[in-house]
Parts: sequence; C-alpha cells; structure tokens
Amino acid sequence: MRGNIAQLMQQAQKMQEDLQRAQEELANLEVTGNAGGGMVSVTLSGRMECRKVRIDPGALSDPEMAEDLIAAAFNDAVNKANAASQEKMGAATAGMPLPPGMKLPF
Repeated sequence: MRGNIAQLMQQAQKMQEDLQRAQEELANLEVTGNAGGGMVSVTLSGRMECRKVRIDPGALSDPEMAEDLIAAAFNDAVNKANAASQEKMGAATAGMPLPPGMKLPF
C-alpha cells in the first residue's frame, strides 16, 4: 500500500512539473488569426493578451466590414490559442488517470 501511495505522489509531482512547464510555454506562445484573406490579422499570446493588430488599408474603406474582419480575426486567434492550450495541457497530463469530465488546469 505504501509503495502505491509513493508512486502516486511521484506521478502527481511529475504532472505538476509538466503542467508548470506547459503553462510557461503557453505564456511565450503567439498565435495569429486572420480574416478577409489576410486583410486583417490579430496576434495573441497564449494567455489571450493582444500583441498586434494589422489592418490592410483597403479594409478601412468600409468601416462595418473592417469591424467584422477584426472580430473574425480575433476569434480565429482565440480558437488557435485554445487549441494550442489543450494540446500542451493534454500532453502534460498524459498517462495520469483523471475522472471523466475533469479538466486541467482547474
């Protein structure tokens, strides 16, 4: 019984280290979302902080279209950041049995 607890504690410690490493990698990650065939691009960090917005001058001739393109590019970047986060966090928790429906980080 003691051996099992020690082994579980080692697995938990390794998982915690892996999660911390994955979170650090995500903080340094940058993803770029695009819309309008590249007329608008939005770059976000892995922590969803906006780093850069690029708007083609041609997109500014129609303000409503520019607004839609900015929103679409931002959503594209968010989706990419979320996918990268799930991938990195999934790799960090691989092999650790978690109850169904439980997601990390909490």
